[in-house]
Amino acid sequence: MGRLVLILGGARSGKSSYAQGQAEETGKPVTFIATAQALDEEMSARIQKHRIERPSQWETLELPSNVAAHVQQIKSEVVILDCITLLVSNMVMRFAKDDLVDETPFMQALQKEVNELIEAIRAPERKQDWLVISNEVGLGLVPAYQMGRVYRDGLGWANQQLARAADQVIFMVAGIPTVIKQVL
Repeated sequence: MGRLVLILGGARSGKSSYAQGQAEETGKPVTFIATAQALDEEMSARIQKHRIERPSQWETLELPSNVAAHVQQIKSEVVILDCITLLVSNMVMRFAKDDLVDETPFMQALQKEVNELIEAIRAPERKQDWLVISNEVGLGLVPAYQMGRVYRDGLGWANQQLARAADQVIFMVAGIPTVIKQVL
């Protein structure tokens, strides 16, 4: 069984750069799973910038959700999943109407998504090392609006599940990785 590394941190803390550097250092084939969606010009530009920054030999899968359904097709030895933050955002928007989220079906769908992902990564036949990136949003203020609170709660739950399943959890602060969990 491969390793699962969860890389947490705030926005612009160096999570993606760290994961990319770790993957490059292995010298092994890499698959990059991008969960971002180009829903506006700014995000389109960011996605294009990230595509250019990645090594051209890496395989890229653009999966806004339902990642577990695609795990079997990945043949590389290293996988970067960037990021859970946007995957949860993509999911919350499916359950949003008029700036409110139908919380119960959203959480059920999120639990299914995350549990299936962990199960797929941890399957005995899977030999890949996974670097999973997510924002830590529980250190800030409580959002003033319902959608923000539901999103924060959902992402916090997802991060906890991934951290429990992970062999290693790295917390990024100002580009500096700090190991907060290490299973030998």
